Amino acid sequence: MQTFTEKALNIIKQIPAGKIMTYGQVAATAGSPRAARQVTRILHSMSDRHNLPWHRIVNKQGQIAISDEEAQFFQRKSLQEEGVEVDSNNQIDLERFRFEPLEKIVDESQCDH
Repeated sequence: MQTFTEKALNIIKQIPAGKIMTYGQVAATAGSPRAARQVTRILHSMSDRHNLPWHRIVNKQGQIAISDEEAQFFQRKSLQEEGVEVDSNNQIDLERFRFEPLEKIVDESQCDH
């Protein structure tokens, strides 16, 4: 059985160019709806090693959540180059640009068998 981290990594890698997911959406899809902060940790510590498209992850309001100005600029620029519209408040229309994986990964321990 895959760990939460492995599931989250696989989900993040599947986000296509021009689409975004929220931290919480990745966590829920990976089977742990309350683990949005864990997704943040994964992105922070593993993006380079796993070549993750970290710029495609935003907060639950659809905003770029990074406070570092250089990283925020890079994320905004990368999303715009992929066709994602980002307004002057770093806001993205979740209805339009959210990626919905076809299959949610379910934690078998939470299922009724």
